[in-house]
Amino acid sequence: MSELMQIGEVVERVGYSFRTIRYYEEMGLVAPSARTPGGFRLYTEMDVYRLMVLKRMKPLDFSLDEMRRLLAILDALDGRVPSDTPRETLFDQLDEFRAAADARVEKLREKLAMAEEFAQRLRDEAAGRSDGSSPAPEPPVRQEQDGATAAG
Repeated sequence: MSELMQIGEVVERVGYSFRTIRYYEEMGLVAPSARTPGGFRLYTEMDVYRLMVLKRMKPLDFSLDEMRRLLAILDALDGRVPSDTPRETLFDQLDEFRAAADARVEKLREKLAMAEEFAQRLRDEAAGRSDGSSPAPEPPVRQEQDGATAAG
């Protein structure tokens, strides 16, 4: 077995809280590979790898069930668990996760572009206000009461 780490070191390496790691353990996604005689959780590099997979899936809004399924596919492909599923099928399933991740990343890019545009508009607005000018667009053309148009 590789070098064992206590949960505190795993927290530092992965960037998850103690609580999140324990939650994933309760959900059956990641379990410590060993325990000390005193009951402290001990983790291996493979456990850290599994937590990093989950961390990368989380921003893409994969469900716990999807996370569980992907970890099972990866475990079967790596030979960590026996599987009757043909490797070709496992690779097909892995490719489905890749396609789903690609689609979700694209949606995030679209949201990020919109957020960046909004932030830029706010910066422009703030810059315009600080120098006394108004960066706001001219109001739309309005109909005056007598029927003539005027920009206002």
